[in-house]
Amino acid sequence: MKKAIAVCLMLLIVATVLFVQRTEDVKRYQTGFFDLFDTYTELTFYAEDADMAAAVAAAVKEELTVCHQLYDIYHEYEGMNNLKTINDNAGIAPVEVDRRIIELLLFSKEMYQKTGGQVNIAMGSVLALWHDKRTEGIEDPDNASLPDMDALLAAAQHMDIENLMIDEQAMTVYLADPEMRLDVGAVAKGFATERTAALIAALGVESALLSVGGNVRAIGLRGDGTPWQVGVQNPDLDAQESNVATVALENCSMVTSGSYQRYYVVDGIVYHHIIDPVTLMPAGYSQSVTILTEDSGIADALSTALFTVHIEQGKEILKGFDDVQALWITQDGEMVRTDGFVVE
Repeated sequence: MKKAIAVCLMLLIVATVLFVQRTEDVKRYQTGFFDLFDTYTELTFYAEDADMAAAVAAAVKEELTVCHQLYDIYHEYEGMNNLKTINDNAGIAPVEVDRRIIELLLFSKEMYQKTGGQVNIAMGSVLALWHDKRTEGIEDPDNASLPDMDALLAAAQHMDIENLMIDEQAMTVYLADPEMRLDVGAVAKGFATERTAALIAALGVESALLSVGGNVRAIGLRGDGTPWQVGVQNPDLDAQESNVATVALENCSMVTSGSYQRYYVVDGIVYHHIIDPVTLMPAGYSQSVTILTEDSGIADALSTALFTVHIEQGKEILKGFDDVQALWITQDGEMVRTDGFVVE
C-alpha cells in the first residue's frame, strides 16, 4: 500500500506537465492527468512541434472529460443530461442526451447480444448493492459484509436490457422499468479510449500510445519505427515480477480485467468488482483476462465477458469476433493463450 501511494504521489507531481524528447524529425511528448474515469490517464505521442503537441493534449483531455461526465452514474453536471439523469428518470420520462451516450448504449446492446448476456449494462441495480458494500468494507474493514442474497435476487429482476429504450431520431433514452439502473463500467472506459484515439489520429498524430487506467490503445508505431511495448500486469501483486509478459502493439488495443484491481475483504476472503450476471457473485474462473484487438471498446467489453465465464466458454464467445486474441491467467497462475496472442 505504501508503495502504491508513493507511485501515485509521484504521478501526481508530473500529471499536468508536458514532457518532450526529440527523436529524429519529430519530438516525443508525454502528458497525463487524474480524476477521469477514477484513474490515471497517460498519453505518449510524436508531434512536429510544441504547438501541435499542446493542441493534441488539450483535445484529449477535453474529450475524455466530457465522456467521463456523460457516462457518470453517480454525479450531476450543470447543463448536462448524463447517465445519472437517465437512471433518475427510470419509469418517469425519456431523457434527451448527447450523441456520445446514444452511441455507447447502442454499442453496449450489441456487446450484450454478442457475449450471450455476459456484458449487461442494465444490471446497475445489482452492481449498486456490491458497490455500496465494497465502499463500506474498504472504509471499515472490521465490519465488512456481503450484500444480502435476497436483495441481489430482487435487484436481478430489473436487469432486462430490453427495457432500455433508445430513440435515435429524438436522441432520447428511457428506462421502461422504474427499478432498472444502468452501469457502464464494463464498457465506458474502453469506448471513450477508442473515441479519443480516433480524435488523436484526426489531429494528424501518426504515432501515439494512450493509456486510460490500463486501457491501452496504440496508434501506429513508435517514433523509431518499432512497435510499442506494453506489459501484461501480474495479478499477484506480491510477486517479484510486476508483469507476466510483454506485448508488441501497432494499431491495437490491450485491455485487462482482473480480480486484483478493485476489491475488499470479508472474513479473510477477497471479493472483487467483476460480478457474474448469472450467479450475481464475483466471478471466480480466472485471476485476469487480457484482450488484444484494434477497437478498445470491444477489448474492454470482452475482457469483462471472458472473465465471467470458463475459458472454453470464453473461446466460444471469441468465435463471434474477428481479429481478437485473449490471454487468461488461471486461479493456479497458468497462462492460457489463443494462438494469435504473441508475447515477448
